[in-house]
Amino acid sequence: MKLKLLASAALLCAALPASAHEGDGGNVTYASDHAPIGVMADHRHKKGEWMTSYRYMYMDMSGNRDGTDGISPEQIVTTVANPFANPPMMPPTLRVVPTDMPMQMHMVGGMYGLSDRITLMAMGMYLSSEMDHITFQGPMGATRLGEFTTETEGFGDTTVGAIIGLDDGSYEHRQINLGLALSLPTGSIEETDQILTPMGTTPSPRLPYPMQLGSGSFDLKPSLTAFSRTGNWNYGGQASAVIRLDENDEGYTLGDRFEATGWLAYEPAPWISFSGRLKAASVGQIDGTDPLIRAPVQTADPDNHGGETLEALVGINLAGQSGWQKGHRLAAEIGLPVYRDLNGPQLETDLTLTLGWQKAF
Repeated sequence: MKLKLLASAALLCAALPASAHEGDGGNVTYASDHAPIGVMADHRHKKGEWMTSYRYMYMDMSGNRDGTDGISPEQIVTTVANPFANPPMMPPTLRVVPTDMPMQMHMVGGMYGLSDRITLMAMGMYLSSEMDHITFQGPMGATRLGEFTTETEGFGDTTVGAIIGLDDGSYEHRQINLGLALSLPTGSIEETDQILTPMGTTPSPRLPYPMQLGSGSFDLKPSLTAFSRTGNWNYGGQASAVIRLDENDEGYTLGDRFEATGWLAYEPAPWISFSGRLKAASVGQIDGTDPLIRAPVQTADPDNHGGETLEALVGINLAGQSGWQKGHRLAAEIGLPVYRDLNGPQLETDLTLTLGWQKAF
C-alpha cells in the first residue's frame, strides 16, 4: 500500500502548475531542479549537453531483525534452524551470526542529451564491504568461540540506459521522465575469504550473497519520475524497479526490488535547497541457491533476504551560479529507518549517507 501511494504521488506532481521561475530563459541554475542526490535517473538534459557525476554512498547495517522485531545472536543460534543440517557434521541450528556490515559504494556516471527529449546515461560502481561475525562453539548451545571479519572489494555491476521525456517541454522547471536501463553483470559473484567455523577451523570458502559484488544476472531497471515547482518549493516523486531477467551462472537469482519515493524541497535562494524525502522499498527473497554457499550462517539461506522498509531522508543541494562554479553541483543526503519488516533473521540498515558532485557542460 505504501508503494502504491508514493507511486501515485510521483504521477500526480506532473499535473501541478509550475508557476515560478518560468520565462527566465535558462540563465539561472536552480539547486532544486535536480532531485535529492539519492534519487537516480531523475532528470534529462538538453540536446548536446553532457553531465559527469560522482556519488559516494555509505550504508551502516548493525544488529539483526526478524520481521519487525530485533533478535540477539544468542536467540538466533538457539532458535533458528540450519537449512543445511541434513549432510553429516552440519549443526542443527545456526552457529555463526553477523553483527555489523559497513558498505561503501563509489559511483561514477555520465549523461548525454541525444535530443531535448532523450538523454543517454551510464554508471559504473566500485564497492567495498566488511562483515563482522560471532562464531558459537560446537553443534549446539550459546557459548561464544570467537569473532572474525570478512571483506570484499571490487567493481560492481554497470548500468546503461536512457531517460525519455514524456512532457511537452513547455515548462522550464517541470519534467516527466521514463527511465529505461539495463544492469550488466560486471560484478564478481565468486568472492571468498577466511572464516572461523564452530569447530575452530579457518577455511576460505565462497562468501554468502550479501558479500558478493554483483547480481550475476542482466537486470531491467525501469523508472518513472515527475517533478515541478511552485514558488520556492520543488516537489516530485519516482517509482522504480530492479527486475532480474535471468538466473546467474551459479544457479540463483537475487530478489526483485520495487521502490517508490516522494520529496519536497525548499529553495531560499537559487544556489541552495533543502529537501525531505520518504522512500518505501519492497525486496524479494533469493530464488535458487549457489551450491558453494552452504554454511550455518543466516546470510547463506536464500530465504533470509529482502523485506519491506520505509526510510526518511533529509538533504541539501548546492548549485554554482557564475564563473568557474557554474555547472557544478554538490549535494548530500542522510537517511534513517522508519519501518522495517525483514525476511529474517538478517542485518538491519541503521543509516545511509550519500554525497555527490555533478558537472554539466
